[in-house]
Amino acid sequence: MDASSFALAFGLTLFAGLATGIGGLISVLQRSTTTRFLATSLGFSAGVMLYVSMMELLPQGIDHLRQDMGERPANWLAVGAFFVGIAVIGVIDRLVPEEVNPHEPEGAAGKKSGARGSAMMKTGVMTAMAISIHNFPEGFATFVSGLEDLTIALPVAVAIAIHNIPEGIAIGVPVREATGDRRKAFWWATLSGLAEPLGALVGFLLLMPLMGPLALGIIFPVVAGIMVFISLDELLPAAISTGKHHAAIYGLIAGMAVMALSLLLFI
Repeated sequence: MDASSFALAFGLTLFAGLATGIGGLISVLQRSTTTRFLATSLGFSAGVMLYVSMMELLPQGIDHLRQDMGERPANWLAVGAFFVGIAVIGVIDRLVPEEVNPHEPEGAAGKKSGARGSAMMKTGVMTAMAISIHNFPEGFATFVSGLEDLTIALPVAVAIAIHNIPEGIAIGVPVREATGDRRKAFWWATLSGLAEPLGALVGFLLLMPLMGPLALGIIFPVVAGIMVFISLDELLPAAISTGKHHAAIYGLIAGMAVMALSLLLFI
């Protein structure tokens, strides 16, 4: 492997990861965040995460495990890993303090109550954690495909970039609501995407010799479980709590549709 191929593969990974910044920018462009926009955005992000978890990550995990074991053991192990992911993020959720942003107790530039601001900030923090975990293996996958075959890497990188835009919205909207700080919301969303180039570097240095169908077959369902928990425990309840129930559900369906279209077009 020469330096140019390494640089190209890493550049594609960085491009895909930093697309979360586009979502962060979208989340802060409006002068004032209406409850309808908030409900639709959070519902949209929940739809994206639910669809990609159930229709892409979990099936990919099963497919990888089938390479090392029969179909029945692969299904059992993948489903078990899926619920392990839910359990792990559930424990993390219980351990996160209620007041996750003690320096800005009023939240959302004083418009929201301290409890509402804290809840929104917690949503943003938990979403950023889940998306960063999700982006880590994505970065490794993009980087490896870039090293192997550019014709495969380009559509993969574009697809992941498209996926990452609503993920940036998922982080930026609640952080903006909690803090009233547009810059903070944008940078939180953007920095979460750096997990992808970080995953590429760590994978290249440490995991490449160990990474095989069994490891990937376990990682993908665990990440799917984490994303499903975040969607159902944080994003969707936060969207519905705005009082715009229909906007939240329409956003969720739209998120699923956009993710489905991106998978059909690019994967």
